[in-house]
Order: sequence, then structure tokens, then C-alpha cells
Amino acid sequence: MTITPTDSGTARQDLVDRARRLLPDLVRLRRDLHAAPEIGLHLPRTQAAVLDALSGLGLRVLTGTVCSSVVAVLDGALPGDTVLLRTDMDALPIVEESGEDFAADNGAMHACGHDLHTAGLVGAAHLLAAAQGQLAGRVVFAFQPGEEGHDGAQVMLDEGLLTVAGTPPVAAYAAHVHNGQPGMVFTRPGALLASMSELHVTVRGRGGHASAPHRTLDPVPVLAEITTALQAYVTRRHDVFDPVVVSVTRLRAADAGNVIPDTAELVATVRTLSTDALDKVRVETQDLAGYIARAHGLATETSWTDLYPVTCNDPTETATALRVARGLLGPARVHTMPDPLMGSEDFAKVLARVPGALLFLGATPVDLDPATAPALHSPRVRFADDHLHVHAALLTELAMARTGSGVTPQPKRMDGR
Repeated sequence: MTITPTDSGTARQDLVDRARRLLPDLVRLRRDLHAAPEIGLHLPRTQAAVLDALSGLGLRVLTGTVCSSVVAVLDGALPGDTVLLRTDMDALPIVEESGEDFAADNGAMHACGHDLHTAGLVGAAHLLAAAQGQLAGRVVFAFQPGEEGHDGAQVMLDEGLLTVAGTPPVAAYAAHVHNGQPGMVFTRPGALLASMSELHVTVRGRGGHASAPHRTLDPVPVLAEITTALQAYVTRRHDVFDPVVVSVTRLRAADAGNVIPDTAELVATVRTLSTDALDKVRVETQDLAGYIARAHGLATETSWTDLYPVTCNDPTETATALRVARGLLGPARVHTMPDPLMGSEDFAKVLARVPGALLFLGATPVDLDPATAPALHSPRVRFADDHLHVHAALLTELAMARTGSGVTPQPKRMDGR
């Protein structure tokens, strides 16, 4: 289907201006969420804040039974297609060191910007609800918990995310903050983010006293050898133009300094951009661990878990998103990325079933250089939230353009004024 712009450049600028009316409320919501982050699939406080922010908009609202999800459906006044807009809501188990006045103190942190994502989608819901009379079709707003390693996207898919509107969505979009100048948009067609898998290795030996290692089969140096061998394996067995990243992130052995343990364990995260590379690394890393252990007279147990597939943007939907973003924000603020990133995102599971696109939004505070500022998942990362109206306006314009709807009217403030 060919998508045409829904309104003129002046009308698009008006949309940004109208979204700016919501900015104080969106910033307040974002900072409230940031100060009280929740982890995993069960986010009762976050869910309640979202439900409160959506109240009075005339949406059909459903909540999850397995997780604290919120799905809201806006039915347009005109016939048309269904478009899905998705955000994530959960935080990370990181002790915050950002120094923000609204920093969390409960041992968790919104270090990946999900608080901004949630506020941005709430803003889009307000803007689109104000446009209900001009809206063709339906918009589904999906507020997802459990993106950070808890497979929340799959949980919501299993609970009927793609059927809740009555007709399946023809397109799905999401926006994710990233290091970059505030209000900048960047994405690419095809592979955008890597798949994510986990490798678990347990080396089994025979423990004993640390003063007599010759009487043991020490698994610790073997585990260390496997750790370093994994790095050499990647550089020697995989094409640099089909990248693989293996990062050993956890090592566990004895609990006392004078004990050689019976077992030692490692966990590694593995990222790939192709099925061929994934199939190869899945087999060969487990074989490598076993070969090294057997050379020292020890045994291994290995397991492999595929978590998220490659996040693959549909080329047609990406072209639509880039065209809409350029029309809304101007060409200088919208860029096509030359290469994928090796991070991962469970929105990939939605994009595997619905053509769509994930877009990045720059959110580095103006007092920091995006090239050197703390990055996502750092305890010191900070995000600018004075461009949340751009986030909301972009999602709104994507939904309006994709359904062929008209210009959005003036929304009320979130407090009803």
C-alpha cells in the first residue's frame, strides 16, 4: 500500500505545537515513573499510573492476566485499518547514580528510557483521542512490561495483543530513546538490532583445599580458559561482515577464598544478525567449552537459550516512517543509519508478525556530548525529557499517516484543562 502524507508542513508543525501543550504533564509523568521504577512482568504501580493517565479518553482498555500490561484501543469515526503503537514500561536492577533530583532509591533504575517511552505513548494517546472524529480505523496502544529479559512481548502476544482490536494491525511502530541530540530520529530498513541468546556453561571437577590443588580437579582455571577462548573463537570463526558478539557477563565459583569448588559456572550473552551465524555459534561455543574441559580431564554441562530474534524493520514501513518523520520534524533531524546496532529488543517478536519499524530518538541532555555521555544501562545515564512532545507527536503522525486519517485537532491538557 502506498502511504501519502496526511497534511501540509504547516499542519504538521501545528501538531508539534499542540503536542507541546502536553509537555508539562508528560514530564511530570515520566519523572514520577522514574522515581519509582519496577522490574519484570509485574509493575502494579506503573500500570496504575498508565491507567490513570489514560482515563477519560474514551478508550477500550484491557489489562493483562499474566503480567501488568495495559492495552488500549481507540476506535476511529471512519472505517480503516488497525495500527499498533507499542512501548515498554519496566526498569533494570541497577542502583542509580545519575544525580537527578528525581533519581530512584529502591535499587532499580530506568536506565533504558522506558519511563520516557511510556510517557511518550500516553501523549500520543491523548493527541489521537482528540482526533477521533478524523481517525480512520483503529489504534492499539500497547504498554508492555518485561522487556528487559522477561519476554514481555511474547506474553502479550500470547494474551491476544494482535486480535484485541477486532482486526489485526497492518503496521506496528515503536520509538526508543538513544544517545543523540534531543529530538533527532534515526533508524534503518532491514536488520536494526541483533538477536539475543544466552550460553550457560558449568565446568564439573573435584573440589578440595586451596593449598593442595594437585589433589583436586580445579574447574576455575578451566572456566577462565573457556572465557578467553570464546573471544578468540569469535574473531577466528566468524566473518566480520556478519558480526557476532559474545560477552561473558557472569562467573561463579567458590564462596570462600581457601576453597577449590566442585563446579564453576559462566553465563555469556550472544548477539548475531543472521540465522547462519546464530546456528553456527550455538553449536560451536558449546563444543568449544566441552573440548577445553576434556583436555584438562573435566566435564561440562552447557545450555543455550534463544531469547529475542533479530529486530528487522520492514522496508516499506520504514520508508513510511522516515518520510513521516522528515515531514514532521524536517530532513535535518531525521537520519538513516548505515549499520545495525548489536543491542536487542523484544519488539522484534511483534515485527516478526506485523510489518513495522522501530525508531530511535536522541535524548542526550544538551550539557553532554552524545559520543561520550553514559549510555543505556549505565547507572549514570541521564535523558532529556524536554522533547517528550516530539516523541508523542511522531507516534501520532505515524498512526494518522498509516491509516490515511486527517489532521489532529487541539487536545486538552492531561488534567482536563
